[in-house]
Amino acid sequence: MTSRVSFLIFTLFLCTQALSSCDALESFDRQIIVIESQGRSIAIDAEMARTQAQQQQGLMHRRQLPDGQGMLFIYETDQMMSFWMMNTLIPLSIAFIAQDGRILEIYDMEPESLELVRSSRSARYALEVPQGWFERAGITIGDYLLTEGL
Repeated sequence: MTSRVSFLIFTLFLCTQALSSCDALESFDRQIIVIESQGRSIAIDAEMARTQAQQQQGLMHRRQLPDGQGMLFIYETDQMMSFWMMNTLIPLSIAFIAQDGRILEIYDMEPESLELVRSSRSARYALEVPQGWFERAGITIGDYLLTEGL
């Protein structure tokens, strides 16, 4: 009986860990700030995608992403980037961002599209948000993401 109880407790622990790790994927790591051209600070609650696994998963299978939330893809070196929307159920906008935080390009992406959205030049970061949010928030090309501490 003791081993059976231990097994049940262990199984419950594993299930709890699995659920909490799923929740962690959809929790926000930190607030990031964009400074727009008029000097206004705009906060975004962002998940950080640092590892290759996190970057490959991205925002796949999500059913919603409220305005003011997003995912920041962080790379160790500047590079040409390309993203697609396989298994991504919500429309997104993506900004390609230079090492110094300057927003280089912004594109809209359609749910489940396999069309690649490519940066036209090397970037260090990419920020995905709900489609149209950059425009609604007044964020444009040339504005700056504060990258200190990323």
